[in-house]
Amino acid sequence: MIKNRLEAFSDGVLAIIITIMVLELKAPHDAGFPALKALLPIFLSYVLSFIYVGIYWNNHHHLFQTVHSVSASILWANLHLLFWLSLFPFTTAWINENHAVPAPAAVYGFVLLMAAIAYYILQCAIIAHQGPDSLLASAVARDWKGKLSPVIYLSAIPLAYVSPWIANGLYTFAALLWLVPDRRIERALAKRESE
Repeated sequence: MIKNRLEAFSDGVLAIIITIMVLELKAPHDAGFPALKALLPIFLSYVLSFIYVGIYWNNHHHLFQTVHSVSASILWANLHLLFWLSLFPFTTAWINENHAVPAPAAVYGFVLLMAAIAYYILQCAIIAHQGPDSLLASAVARDWKGKLSPVIYLSAIPLAYVSPWIANGLYTFAALLWLVPDRRIERALAKRESE
């Protein structure tokens, strides 16, 4: 099967996720700038979730640059990832309604953890389809950020009950790690084209 429909569907789902999240930003009734101050925590949680969706979109795009065809297991693994990403608007909205409360911060971390696991499963499905000597297998061989992120999320979930601010700080730290572009796949593609 060709990959174009999977990529188009995934792009559409991610666009809808971002749209749903932005709809949670309600305009204040007052016209002055002080009214925006109360919205700052809501805006910051939106920004963090937007960054996470952007990171997944970017990495998903790079991931599928290495793919020529997809299998049924890749389709299901991709849907599994999209399921967890589709929960970002819910968890973001719950945090917005309950600032500095442990349960929403912990559930946000759980969804981040499950999305990271789902992304790893998708990588494994692609490598299984293409073989252990594939471009993707060689590109992600030393994936320290992919290994560190789930550890951060797993640590942040119980720490949310100590302080939701600590958990949110860890989620922000993990996002900042991924803001630095990962060039492994680009380098592997360039190397293959030069050979």
